[in-house]
Amino acid sequence: MNYWLFKSEPDEYSIDDLAAEPDQVGRWDGIRNYQARNFLRDQVAVGDGVLFYHSACKVPAVVGTAEVEKAAYPDPAQFDGQSAYFDPKASAEAPRWFCVDIRWRSRFARPVPLADIKHDPLLQEMVLVKQGRLSIQPVTEREWQYLLRLGRDS
Repeated sequence: MNYWLFKSEPDEYSIDDLAAEPDQVGRWDGIRNYQARNFLRDQVAVGDGVLFYHSACKVPAVVGTAEVEKAAYPDPAQFDGQSAYFDPKASAEAPRWFCVDIRWRSRFARPVPLADIKHDPLLQEMVLVKQGRLSIQPVTEREWQYLLRLGRDS
């Protein structure tokens, strides 16, 4: 089992939006960064844990957890000419972009703000601290367990 941090702008898709999905399962799509795409396509697997992170908002923070429900498959938006995520270079035979389905697991009692993460000596090696703009990033088991504890403390 691996652990990941997935970033989303809450006005686009929030932890509450995921919780409101039928069966609490939603498609994680729209990834248009090659490194994040490669993680989704090559490493993210069914059963992996996901830290749900709200970005580009007043208080960016880890706000809850999810689990990968369905492994990578071609992102349908790349083929839709009306979508903001359309890619004219993509084809069904040679898709360029991938997505996964995730299932809601929990909402933290206390979101863990980015500012706290950056100042916590135990989290200084997180990809979030070192390469903050990456929308899909690996998390170590130690970081996962620690963040779960921080999010449960109210």
